[in-house]
Order: sequence, then C-alpha cells, then structure tokens
Amino acid sequence: MPKTLEFYFDFGSPAAYLAHTQLPQIAAETQATVVYQPMLLGGVFQATGNRPPIAVPSKAAYVFTDFARFAKRHRVPLVLNPHFPIVTTTLMRIAIGLKDRQDPLFPAYMDAVYRAIWVEGHNLNDPAVVAEVLQRAGFDAAALLALGQDPAVKESLKAATDAAVARGVFGAPTTFVGGEMFWGQDRLDFVREALLA
Repeated sequence: MPKTLEFYFDFGSPAAYLAHTQLPQIAAETQATVVYQPMLLGGVFQATGNRPPIAVPSKAAYVFTDFARFAKRHRVPLVLNPHFPIVTTTLMRIAIGLKDRQDPLFPAYMDAVYRAIWVEGHNLNDPAVVAEVLQRAGFDAAALLALGQDPAVKESLKAATDAAVARGVFGAPTTFVGGEMFWGQDRLDFVREALLA
C-alpha cells in the first residue's frame, strides 16, 4: 500500500525549510507521496501557547547554530535572513490557494519562496520585494498576490491552521506518517523509518 507523508509547514520556519530540502530524497527512497499542508505558524503558536525560539535569546542562538550544522551535514545552503522574522501571512495564503486548486505551480512556488528567504536572504516583509521575487521566478506576481487576498483563500488558511492545531501540531515542521507525528527537521530519520515499516 502506498505511504503518505504529510508535511505541515510555514515559510517563516528555517527548520521547515531544511526539512523541505530533504523530502524529495525521502519520498524517492520510501516511494511515499508527500502531501504539503500549509498553515500559519503564528496562529499555531497563539492557539497552543508555544513560543518561537527567537523569543528566548539563548534558545535562538542555539537553534540557529544547530540549523547550520544540519545544513552543513546535508550540504544545503542556509543563510540567517537579516530580516527575520518574516511575516508570512500573504505567502502562506498564496501557498494554500495554489494547493487548494491543485495548481501545478505549487511546488515551484514553494521552492522559490524558500530560496528567497533562506538562501538569498530577501526581505519578504516588503510586498514590493515579494512581487519582484515572484516575477523573477517566472510567476505572474500580480495574480498570485491577488490570490493571497481572496477571502475564500484567507478562510482556507485559517481553517487549515485550526485543523493542524486540532491534530496536535504545535510547531513547524510537523510531519505525519499515518497517525504518528514527528516534529522538527531533525526527526526525519524517524519519518523515513516509519515510511519503510
């Protein structure tokens, strides 16, 4: 029976970016299908009482060092975005809008946004920079930004975030294999094992 890996993410999480870089290889090794589940991490934090690592200075210093170790081990680029934290509400609305309509541009959009934030260090808090990044990546920036303002898309992201919380999600990335939950990019070995079981 085919296996499914559900990946709950927000572009603002460097851990989710790092996990994202590993998913194609895991999917190929396990013959699993990856189902991307956009959510708004700020909404998850608010609903669960969790706090981002940046809210605890000693924790922030540690996790970014640890992320750098992960990136080095897996040979993927990672820069600490000088504009962090990035408010990802519009970016995540576009993501769920593309996903909901099963748009074939969805994977390329994900790659472009992750690269802009965590490889190129762009300030995606600035709508003009967002438009420039999308246009340069070959998208119709105006159409995507309009999608992010669609009331139905806004409601879809809210509902998806609420559903993630109801499922037990408290941070990003969170991965599910069946009913088993794994949190963090550093738990992908367990994800791989669960898919191969």
